[in-house]
Amino acid sequence: LTLGPMAYLFTPVPWNLGRSYSGEYPVKTSLSLLPRLFTSYPQTKTYFPHFDLHHGSAQMHAHGAKVVSAIGDAVKNIDNIKSALSKLSELHAYILRVDPVNFKLLSHCLLVTVAAHFPAEFTAEAHAAWDKFLSIVSSVLTEKYR
Repeated sequence: LTLGPMAYLFTPVPWNLGRSYSGEYPVKTSLSLLPRLFTSYPQTKTYFPHFDLHHGSAQMHAHGAKVVSAIGDAVKNIDNIKSALSKLSELHAYILRVDPVNFKLLSHCLLVTVAAHFPAEFTAEAHAAWDKFLSIVSSVLTEKYR
């Protein structure tokens, strides 16, 4: 999969909102992403038996921040996502043994979370670009499983 020219235009827009990877977007997203995932897809909780899975817990926020940071790395390295996420792919495939379908579930939850928090910025074009971008991220994260 490759990103077309439209994806390059729209992918970073809802991500950074201020040309910075810190600030409102990552914080809002990291606070609500995992609770949305665990509520919508409770089977994903099995990978976190040691976590306090209550909404707002420090562990949920910290892991959500890691996820958001990894997506930020992929955005910053949009021309070489495979290299940017290589170690993360190996970790999830070989050590954590996460079911690859969970990356698609997380991607869906990320789209919904961004749309809910930033409806004005999340236009139809941005949605299409983000959907394509996250499918590439999911593909990269699951390629070690093959």
